[in-house]
Amino acid sequence: MKFCSSRPFRFLPIFGSALLLIAALSSEVRGQQDVSEYKKRLEDISQQIDRLKMRIEDEERKESTFLSDLDRIGFQKNLIKKEIALYSMQLGNTNRELSSIKRDMPRLRAKLEREKESIEKILVTMYKFGKVNQLQFILQAKDMNTLVSENKNLTLLAQYQNNIISSYMNTLNELKAAEQQLEEKRKESSNLIWKTKNKRQELNVQERKQKALIDEIKENKSMHLQALEDLNQRAKQLESLIEKLLKDEISFPIIIVPLYEQRGQIPWPIEGEIVSTFGRQIHPRFRTVTFNNGIEIVPQKDQEIVKSIHPGKVVFSDYHKGFGNVIIIDHGMSFHSIYGHCADFLVKKGDLVKTGQPIAVAGDTGSLEGVALYFGITSKAKPVDPLKWLKRR
Repeated sequence: MKFCSSRPFRFLPIFGSALLLIAALSSEVRGQQDVSEYKKRLEDISQQIDRLKMRIEDEERKESTFLSDLDRIGFQKNLIKKEIALYSMQLGNTNRELSSIKRDMPRLRAKLEREKESIEKILVTMYKFGKVNQLQFILQAKDMNTLVSENKNLTLLAQYQNNIISSYMNTLNELKAAEQQLEEKRKESSNLIWKTKNKRQELNVQERKQKALIDEIKENKSMHLQALEDLNQRAKQLESLIEKLLKDEISFPIIIVPLYEQRGQIPWPIEGEIVSTFGRQIHPRFRTVTFNNGIEIVPQKDQEIVKSIHPGKVVFSDYHKGFGNVIIIDHGMSFHSIYGHCADFLVKKGDLVKTGQPIAVAGDTGSLEGVALYFGITSKAKPVDPLKWLKRR
């Protein structure tokens, strides 16, 4: 059987069109997914902002202490950071829309120019035909076939004229709408930049207030003693929380190596300098004695991601007085790990995590040391020295 060599090429335009259609549909689906993801993230940040505002209102109704004042400043800082994140996201979306409009406008102008040239040619043609009235046109026709043919051409020309003019007006309106939208997006972008700048200034004010209050607590003995008493109460509340969590039975879908078998080999939750150790502490100036149930680590610059030390399940992911934003992970066999002072959570309650999985970003909520991670390990709700469980450095 012989095949004509030219035949397969007849399918190429169809095949090419199909590819273009698939690409266009894929692009549209991606665009819809991007919009859906943007709306989801926007809604998530908006909800976080609403929760922070409610928490600030609740804190303002409570009795004021030095640590509660620090909490309020921390909430205000978090609120401002979330608002900055919201504006930044909206600005990014606005700038993308702005770029899209800018890219589309040359196409609209080129299309408008082509349609304008077509209209000019039609007008010239119609002007020429318009010099001959209907009677003259009939008399000058050589025969009936010519008359019918010419009349048909004029009708088609008139229809074509109407279509071109209609398309021209639509393109003109589309261009005007794009120009108006462009101006609106420029104003929106400028407004978001202005809002972000103001929020950054507000954040600087809150950071200065926080630093001033922490310095005062460290320098003033009576304030220091009151803060210590408050911290002890909050440490007891955290212990009570872990005791409650211990009563809840946790089932894991996979077999997890017991944490106690990894003693001395557990990876660090974050790289940095230890500024507060486990156990009995004596203040170098005031000679006050405290007991730390965990350690505090100041992370290295640009390395503020907190990671899980062992597989487990997130059983707590919320704010806790004295420790700021806290994540507690149940590792089974009555072992828990605690991560405090977090700026942001990367996991939520109920999530299963692996060793080394990012779970949070280190922050300064509830911290007297600036950006730091509070890290603790408990066995049957009793704190143990994390340094004896972590790998030696």
